[in-house]
Amino acid sequence: MSPLLLTLKIAAVSTFFVAFLGVLIAYVLAKKEFTGKWLADVLVTLPLVLPPTVTGYILVILLGKNGILGSFFTKITGSGILFTWQAAAIAAFVVSLPMMVKTASSSIGAVDRSVEEASCILGRNEFETALFITLPLAKKGIVAGCILSFARAVGEFGATLMVAGNIPGKTSTMPLSIYGAYQTGNDELANLLVVILVIISLGTIAITSRLGER
Repeated sequence: MSPLLLTLKIAAVSTFFVAFLGVLIAYVLAKKEFTGKWLADVLVTLPLVLPPTVTGYILVILLGKNGILGSFFTKITGSGILFTWQAAAIAAFVVSLPMMVKTASSSIGAVDRSVEEASCILGRNEFETALFITLPLAKKGIVAGCILSFARAVGEFGATLMVAGNIPGKTSTMPLSIYGAYQTGNDELANLLVVILVIISLGTIAITSRLGER
């Protein structure tokens, strides 16, 4: 139960932040035109195509005690962030964010602009139009993005291993526990965790497919 609860905790925290930041980035990419938009799109998509260990190594540099984010965190808390569950949540956030942005951006971009223009004509500003018109009309894509991001966070392995290690009871998520169980010959535990992850993955596919049909 320990790896399962830890994995769900990390995935939930990651998805919470992905939902807010991902929707914001998706809206900007879908509705705004600005210099360097292609570069922003590339940077957001990059973790999706980079090997997870490369993403993890970059995070190690950023989150280490001498890194930009790591030094700031150390000054505030007095301790480092590497090899903690918070580091695992950051890794999950980084690798799952592109799935949210890509899914939500497509859905937001598909909203009829004439409806948004009508809202503005009736007196709503851009923020109100986005909040009460655009996002509700794009809710299927946003929900699907959240589900896919959650599933990606549950299955994250490479980047998590780099920044959080595989510490039993502390940072050992389900994928890491499967790896550890296989190495130690504990096939029973490995098989159980694999079955649970397969069920979660099948549920994710079923839900997203259902949303796509509606």
